Formats: sequence, C-alpha cells, structure tokens
Amino acid sequence: MLSVTAQTERFNQVVLPHLGDALALARWLTGSAADAEDVVQDACIKAYAGISGYAGGNARAWLLTIVRNASYSWLARNRPRGVVAVGDLNDLDDVSTAQGAGLLSSPSQETDLIAKADTQALEAAIAALAEPFRETLVLRDINGLSYREISAMLDVPIGTVMSRLARARAQLTADLGRAQ
Repeated sequence: MLSVTAQTERFNQVVLPHLGDALALARWLTGSAADAEDVVQDACIKAYAGISGYAGGNARAWLLTIVRNASYSWLARNRPRGVVAVGDLNDLDDVSTAQGAGLLSSPSQETDLIAKADTQALEAAIAALAEPFRETLVLRDINGLSYREISAMLDVPIGTVMSRLARARAQLTADLGRAQ
C-alpha cells in the first residue's frame, strides 16, 4: 500500500496526462459533455483508489479501460437500455485547430465552413454506426489505442477488433461517399 503522498504523486503522473482522452471517450460513450464529466470524475476516483495496483505499461489504456467501464456502469444506472446517445467531435475540432494553427495563420470563413460541414458529416456517420463498431473505431482512430489494447479492453479477440474496425471504416466510407 502506498502512502497518501506517493499515491497522489503516482496518480498525477499516470492519470492526469490522459484526462483529455478520458473525457473524449466518455463523451462518445455517453453522448453528453455533462454526463462525461460525471463519468470521468467517477473513473478518477476509481483510478485513485486502484493506483497502487497499477503495474505499469500503457497508462492511457489503463485509464481508458476504467473510463469505459465507468461509462457503461453510469449508463446502466441512469439511462434506459434503448436510449444511448453518441458524442460529438468537438474534441477533434480542438485538436485539429491546435495542430492546424501552425499551418494556417488565419483561415478564411470559407475554410471554416467547409471544415465544419466535414466535421458534421463525419459526426453523423460515426453516430450511425452500430455500438460495437463505433466503440472500436473511436478507441482506435480517435484515441489511438493499439489492436492489442482494444482487444484487452473489450475482451474480444484481436481478429474481432480488426473486423469491427474494417467494417466501421467501410461503413463510414460508404456513408460519407453518399453524402457528397
């Protein structure tokens, strides 16, 4: 058992750098920024309580697993089974804006409108995916987890992760192709 000071330091090193990713995943799973904040708060409490059991490895995957489990527990307690909304791409917009800031010093209004339309189309296409495909796509393409990490997180074989991801991407391609 770690001392309170050591536990807090380890929590700060392991969990805090990945809170943005945790919030983004919770938003995708709950469909609401406010609900996601509640889920991440609950996940942080669980992560703090279990930080002494963290054995090293990918801290981000460890935290996202806790967030995923906390999200589904929260959804089971707070929403009827048939009503599950999906998140938005605001977190991706923030990342894109930050990355693109160095490339475009002052984007035009037209560029902004095109980017917003593209984001809305992508958001709608992701929202239309079945939950297992959406979850796998978000974990891989948005959160950047490896196939192995996703496999362990979802408790499915790597082949299933690969299949779900391929089907999700194919569906997105088809949906976005039809939209144009």
